[in-house]
Amino acid sequence: MDITSLFSANSAAVARAAKNPFLSYEQAGKTEQTTGFDSLLNTAIENINTTNAYLSDAENEEIKWAMGETENTHDLTIALQKASVSLQYTVAIRDRLLDAYKEIMQMQI
Repeated sequence: MDITSLFSANSAAVARAAKNPFLSYEQAGKTEQTTGFDSLLNTAIENINTTNAYLSDAENEEIKWAMGETENTHDLTIALQKASVSLQYTVAIRDRLLDAYKEIMQMQI
């Protein structure tokens, strides 16, 4: 693999990671295209795990700040904002999936 193909593969992975902030760099670097319900389900599970991790980090930062272990409100604010945005994203996806499910259930066969 020469340097130009390595650079183009790396920049493509960075572009995919920028479009979806919940992808890790390794996940964004995967070039294989998997489609279907299993990939959708795996992505949803990974997004929920990421959201839980952000919520846990925010809670840990709150506890550290409340106990006086740190006076850095910047880290606390960043952790809280990440958790908030991640939770809003997860709830929005859940709402869209429920709306799609309801629409499918109302279809005439």
